[in-house]
Amino acid sequence: MNMKPVSLTENPLIVRDPECLALGRRRVQAGDRVLRPALIKLRADADAARHEGPFTIVDKDVVPPSGDKHDYISRGPYWWPNPDTEDGLPYVRRDGEVNPERDAFDRPTLQAMIDAVETLALGWAFTGEQAYAERAVLLLRTFFLDEATRMNPNLTFGQGIPGRCEGRGIGIIETRTLASRLVDAVIMLRAAPACEEEDWTGLRSWFEDYLDWLLESDHGQDEAQKENNHGTAYDLQVAVFSIFVGREGAARDVLSAVGDRRIASQVEPDGAQPYELARTKALSYATMNLNLYVQLASVADKVEIDLWHYTAPNGGSIRAALDWLVPYWTQSEPWPYQQIVPFSYARAIPILRRAAWAYQAPAYEEAVAQLPLPPRVLAEARAQLTCPRYPQADRSS
Repeated sequence: MNMKPVSLTENPLIVRDPECLALGRRRVQAGDRVLRPALIKLRADADAARHEGPFTIVDKDVVPPSGDKHDYISRGPYWWPNPDTEDGLPYVRRDGEVNPERDAFDRPTLQAMIDAVETLALGWAFTGEQAYAERAVLLLRTFFLDEATRMNPNLTFGQGIPGRCEGRGIGIIETRTLASRLVDAVIMLRAAPACEEEDWTGLRSWFEDYLDWLLESDHGQDEAQKENNHGTAYDLQVAVFSIFVGREGAARDVLSAVGDRRIASQVEPDGAQPYELARTKALSYATMNLNLYVQLASVADKVEIDLWHYTAPNGGSIRAALDWLVPYWTQSEPWPYQQIVPFSYARAIPILRRAAWAYQAPAYEEAVAQLPLPPRVLAEARAQLTCPRYPQADRSS
């Protein structure tokens, strides 16, 4: 296998743990049979992603209120035509029930691009296949850089509601995966021959413009005040984008406030997350918000701020939220709140893996094996590669 190393020194990863990723790569190079199913699945996914896209939001049929198809536009997911009015306006909210009308807007295109770029970047990092990196860079150029196809760096029209508003600060949550998944993919691709200097500088410029919009726009300032997962996701974006574009001071500002501003208000002493548990998809939202906290803690490590061990005056903490959820993920206790759609227990794998390493706690690795998942799903999970099994779990069993 001709694997070109991803530079984790000159271009350190921001959200992922670079040491865990490097360990996974070493194990793959050494022919670790345990990782083989995940590697085979990653290669198959990357082969498929080579034929996807390129993606652009300018191809949509819907025209944003600005008249510029380069502007992102989406529809609030839980808003439906009003049954009591002839024209269906204003739309009414049905929490947890997704209106399929939203698929006609830009969110699916954005997510498809992120999925493909991340898959291709990881495929290149773990196999050395240059074709994967070449396709990923093409997708990035098309979506962010080329004048004819690029997205403007704003979410002014994110999650609009017919009859109520053209866009909302809440829509900013739709770009959280740019922070949690795409930026690290871009950093990995920086070491690929296909990534030219103008690609790197152009992408950093785009994210700096988007960061300015997040910090200065009315929508951004509104989202910053949200007390649930929206506030957590906003902080993650500001922190990641700030580090990516070289504004470490801005990252420190937001990360140093996460404990008192977010954890203290969102996590109860026993680890429950009341804002998320009030939703109709409570397990999904509590898991998503905890994942955002885990990612924030990983980012904070890069600027020497410890969120893993932060404890609020009331006793709330990331670890308390984790320990509260584990029995429900493993189904050792029945879920006592609403969850109107099936929950994907695979979402717990990367959270538990990262926690096992961060807390040096074998119990979290053991919980991975207890998740109600088919063996194949666990064996093929990408976390097997990007955050391999915590070794101390073998010694404790």
